[in-house]
Parts: sequence; structure tokens; C-alpha cells
Amino acid sequence: MSSRETCQHCLRAARNCICPCVRPVHTRHELLILQHPLEISHVKGSGRLLHLCLPGESLILAGEQFEQAALAQALHGDWHSSTAAAQQSGRLTVLLYPDTTESEAQDLHSHGSAWEPSASDQSLRLVVLDATWRKSRKMLYLNPLLQALPRWSLRQMPASHYRIRKAHQPDQLSTLEASTYALMALQPEADFSPVLQAFDQMVEQQLGWMQQSR
Repeated sequence: MSSRETCQHCLRAARNCICPCVRPVHTRHELLILQHPLEISHVKGSGRLLHLCLPGESLILAGEQFEQAALAQALHGDWHSSTAAAQQSGRLTVLLYPDTTESEAQDLHSHGSAWEPSASDQSLRLVVLDATWRKSRKMLYLNPLLQALPRWSLRQMPASHYRIRKAHQPDQLSTLEASTYALMALQPEADFSPVLQAFDQMVEQQLGWMQQSR
């Protein structure tokens, strides 16, 4: 594969392939990654790596404003059903998204109730928006089904290792980091550290390429 070709697995240019970084893990929960189109082949994005690290338990959909029926199926349907009729997953679907201030919430059609994990072992479907802060706000605004979901806002998280991309807020995390910390909170008996190690390797790889191009 030449450096100008695209890796069909990670969708990056061959010279920026992140497949060697992938560390597969498994979880009893499911992760729906709604990826903004600008993130699909972004060399600094983390959503694709997250998807590859959760084989079988994650689904990635690209778009900004989704067709309502298709989004409803992705949010609540059974991803593994082969029947023509849509079946419900039986999972609680929760949006993982930072707190929205009162002024920011004024342009939303609705706001889902706040949600926090409990001792229940209920299997969840976590929904994450893989986009910049501004683009994620637009995705939320354009898709009322997302606004209505129960919302989980992470608090007191470790500092981000996302040294290759500027954050909107000092405490903001990458899509991969936020999702991994959420899974750690939901399933503390499992080891999700390989996913964070995969992210660190991707960051170091990207920093190396940036230094070489100077």
C-alpha cells in the first residue's frame, strides 16, 4: 500500500494509519459513536480508534443531521437483529455529553433528564458525539431525538492526554477518553486501560509525524 492510498480499516491515509495502535477490549455495554463528517478522516480524531478498540460493541455513524427513523433505530434498535422488523435493544440509551448552561440550552427543543450510574448492572447504550465542541452543539441542535435522551455529564476527570488538539475548555476530553472513563465507571471490574494506551500511542505517533514535517 502506497503512502497516498487509504487504509480501508482505519480510513486514514496509509502514511497516517493508526491500525498498529488498536487494542481490542470487550464490554457488556454498547457504544454508539455519531461522528461529524469532518472527523471521518481527520488525522487527529479519536472516534475511529475508539470504534476499532471495541469490536462488536460499538457502532459508528457519520452525519450531522440524521434521518429520524434511522437515528431512532441506531439509538434504540437491536443492532444485531437480522429480521426486517425493527426490534428494541432492551438497553437504556444515555447521551454522554457535558453539562449545558442555561444560555446554551435556550435553543434546544428539549433537554433530557440528568442521569448518573448506580449499582444496577443494567446494560447501557452510550451515545457520544465525535466532533469539535461547536460542531457537537450543532449536531445536538439539529437532532431532537438526541436532546431528549437521559444525559450523563462526567465530572472530576483526569487531565486529557490530547496534546495534538486544542480544547474548548481546560477540562475537556477527547471522544475516546470520555467514552473510556465512562466505561470504567460503569464496569470497574473490567480493564479498559488498553484503550487509553492505544490513544497515547496514537498521540505519540501523530507528534512524531508533526515533528518530521517541520
